Amino acid sequence: VQLQASGGGLVQAGGSLRLSCATSGRTFSSYAVGWFRQAPGKERKFVAAIAQSGGSTYYADSVKGRATISRDNAKNTVYLQMNSLKPEDTALYYCAAGPVYLQVTPTGYNYWGQGTLVTVSS
Repeated sequence: VQLQASGGGLVQAGGSLRLSCATSGRTFSSYAVGWFRQAPGKERKFVAAIAQSGGSTYYADSVKGRATISRDNAKNTVYLQMNSLKPEDTALYYCAAGPVYLQVTPTGYNYWGQGTLVTVSS
């Protein structure tokens, strides 16, 4: 499974971005997907996860109420809508796929995208 993350960019505080994670793999719907982020000099941290069917989602406290993860299995794409962005949201955002839902550590995922950079200016 090859993942391609996109949608990052420079945005002012309070703004919004929608990140996308696309794959060409035909078995995408069999994988749970998670988003992680990594700020410079810091460890990679969990942001959100979505189950294979899209019926269950889970968020880190730091983004709860500001982020929405969703998926369109027909398009082999997972989205992360981020609203009310803050400077502390600045990071490289990665999407990852794995066999089990609700994994909040990077070791729970087998496949990773290359990351898309989100920069939030104050």
